[in-house]
Amino acid sequence: MFARVSIIMGIYNCESTLAEAIDSILSQTYMDWKLIMCDDGSEDNTYKLAERYQKKYSDQIILIMNDRNRGLNYTLNHCLKYADTEYVARMDGDDISLPTRLEKEVEFLDSHPKYAVVSCPMIYFDENGEFMLGKETGEPTLESMVRKTPFCHAPCLVRREAYEAVHGYAVADNRLRVEDWDLWIRMYEKGFKGFMLDEYLYAMRDDRNAISRRKMKYRLNEARVGASAVKKLKLSPINYVLCLRPILVGLLPRSVYKVLHILKGKIK
Repeated sequence: MFARVSIIMGIYNCESTLAEAIDSILSQTYMDWKLIMCDDGSEDNTYKLAERYQKKYSDQIILIMNDRNRGLNYTLNHCLKYADTEYVARMDGDDISLPTRLEKEVEFLDSHPKYAVVSCPMIYFDENGEFMLGKETGEPTLESMVRKTPFCHAPCLVRREAYEAVHGYAVADNRLRVEDWDLWIRMYEKGFKGFMLDEYLYAMRDDRNAISRRKMKYRLNEARVGASAVKKLKLSPINYVLCLRPILVGLLPRSVYKVLHILKGKIK
């Protein structure tokens, strides 16, 4: 089957949520896609569940696996080897793509050739329902890329040429948990640009308290990738000061950080 979109999905110990994630892709209003799933050494029945879907939809689903647990960066690069389509979309094995997600993202890139990346703000939910809405929309400034990732990773749609220009995701310990942020910076360095739609097309299953428990080593990675933005995008050196933000935030008492995090999003 001809496809214009490859959806790359790393799967790991997501047996309880994977069916809902795949079903949300099968329910898309835009159907010119193929789904590439890579199992990253799951210890539950994730692979067997994915295999059942692959056998049922063999014309649209490709299933591969790593030789052992390798991490998300490596896993997505493995998927990219099978992505030979015009566009590449992301998806996680515990999230939900709303029905018109692909249709509207493809329509945007088709009609806006100056952009290579499109994404959207996310609905955050857990077992108790929705608890926050993302706010980011529009085209980010270069300076804003020093402070945080400019695009939501899981709902993105990207021109394959942009992935190829930067050779995919960086596989390094100092890019763990910031692989998407680093990716966007390297794409921007090559002249590619992106845009955030103002519509919620993706729901992310999240832990309300996960960010407040983020380990300091990952906050150091945030500082490093922020510093790389200053260098690669040739920004004013004064922006290096902003790179200290994730470290300072990590030193805040958890109760204070939780309040600040809540204020960033609209709680439902």
